[in-house]
Order: sequence, then C-alpha cells, then structure tokens
Amino acid sequence: MSIRNASAVTEFILLGFTGRPELQPLLFALFLLVYLVTLFGNLGMVVLLRLDSRLHTPMYFFLTHLAFVDLCYTSNATPQMLTNFLAKRKTITFAGCFTQCYIFIALLLTEFYMLAAMAYDCYVAVCNPLRYSVKMSRRVCICLATFPYVYGFSDGLLQAILTFRLTFCRSNVINHFYCADPPLIKLSCSDTYVKEHAMLVSAGVNLSNSLIIILASYAFVTAAILRIKSAEGRRRAFSTCGSHMLSVTLFYGTLFCMYVRPPTDKTVKESKIVAVFYTFVSPLLNPWIYSLRNKDVKRALKDVLRRNTVTLMAMPPITNKP
Repeated sequence: MSIRNASAVTEFILLGFTGRPELQPLLFALFLLVYLVTLFGNLGMVVLLRLDSRLHTPMYFFLTHLAFVDLCYTSNATPQMLTNFLAKRKTITFAGCFTQCYIFIALLLTEFYMLAAMAYDCYVAVCNPLRYSVKMSRRVCICLATFPYVYGFSDGLLQAILTFRLTFCRSNVINHFYCADPPLIKLSCSDTYVKEHAMLVSAGVNLSNSLIIILASYAFVTAAILRIKSAEGRRRAFSTCGSHMLSVTLFYGTLFCMYVRPPTDKTVKESKIVAVFYTFVSPLLNPWIYSLRNKDVKRALKDVLRRNTVTLMAMPPITNKP
C-alpha cells in the first residue's frame, strides 16, 4: 500500500502559534527577522570558512557542516510558517507535509551526530595533540561528517514513512507550526502503537548515544584542562567549553522534553513552545557560540572585509563617456 493511498486526507491545516489575527503581522515580522539573521549568520560562516585557507582544519570543517545543517534545518519549516502568518487558509499539501516531516527528522538526527563528531574532535585535539593530525586525517573527517547525513536521512525516511502510513480520518488540523510527528499521531484514527514506540526508541537511542559521546568527550577534556598550570589558560578553556555545553544543553534538553514522551493533548501544546528553541534559537545562536567568538574566525572575517574594501577602493571610477 502506498503512502498516499493510506490516508483520505489530501491536505493539512497548520494552526501555528496563535489564532488571534491581530498578532499575525507582529509574529511574521519577528520570525522573518530571526530567519534572516540565521541565514546571514550560517551562510556567512560557511562562505568564510571555505574562503580562508587557514581555517581548513578539522574543527572548522565540522563547523562548516554544522552551519550548513542549521541553514537547511531552519529553512525547512520557516518559509511555510511565514506564508501562513499572512494567509487566510493555512494549508499544506499531504506530499508537502510528508517532505517537511522527513527533512526535519533527517536534519535533526544529522545534527545529533555532527555535534558528537565535533565533541570527539575537541577530545582528540586536547587529550592527544601529538597524534591529532593522524587521528583526524582528511579521510577520517570525511567519514565522521558523512555518517550523520547517511544515518540521519535513512532513519528519518523510516520514521516519516511510519507516520504517513497511518490513516488520517478524524481531522486534518495540525496543532503546530510545522508537520511534526506528535500532533500528526494525535490525528490518526488507526493503531499508532508501532509508530509511537518507533519514535520513542529512535529518539531515546539517538539522543542518548550522541549525548553520551559528547559528555564523555567533554569529561576527558575537562580533566585535561584541570591539569593546565596557567589559571588564565584554564579560564579561557572552560569559557569555550562552557559555551559549547550551553548550546548542547539547550538543544538536547528541549528535544528530550518533546520526543521522549508519548504524545498527548498537553504535550502537543507544550511542544510548540519547545520547538521554537531548537528550530529557531539554536540555529540562530550556533554561529556566535561556536565560531564568531573564535579569534581565528574574527581575524579571517577582518581579512576578508579588508581585502574587499581595498579591491573596491582600487577600482577605477565609472564615468559616462560622451
């Protein structure tokens, strides 16, 4: 049985954040601003890290992929959401909903293991610096960056297919601003036992596995930092590590709240608020937390701006020929 034939629903209605019409233009302006800043930050980071050859190291290699994932992640749901803020009929097609749900889950899982790869890279750099170039060779880095994409899009496809093989005959109104698993499960009038348990197992296993890698890596890193004799060196190292852990805590904490629970009317309503953090806040802050506070990135940005300024000043003025 095909995915399309499993449901009598041809389109869904996304309720969004609020049903109050007077708030829609304000929310549109707010989220449009957040989206543009997120696009500028992540796209600018990808371009900058590729332009400066001094930043072609494993750490910045993974930062480039993280910025790319965040860029795709926030672009998956935001355009539809912004359109719905100003539209009278806040609808999305069945195929569009499936695609949005699939890409969302796939990129979510990809980010889990990309963050884990970044934590492992930090562990090798701090705890085994003499063998860093061997352990984090180009081949190893490519493998560590490829695995999150392959695994994320494979498991994401399985989860999306399980969701959209359900029968949706009660209602087509999704109490969310994008096509998320929990509210879709609540709409189904068929047996959701397999899907609910598959979602809980996938969320629990992937959250736990990636978080264990991150916490174990930072535990070794912290132990190595504590052995640094310089107080200033320890302070700077802990400051950087603390920023990374803050981002990881925000990202993983909100996801645990949303996915590692059976979907109910209460949790579906709460998930809209929780989803704002990992859909908008995390991609917005990541360029600043992971990169723009870094001295190497700041120096590269200044060099690029300086080169462009010099180039523009050296260009001959445009004159109108008689």
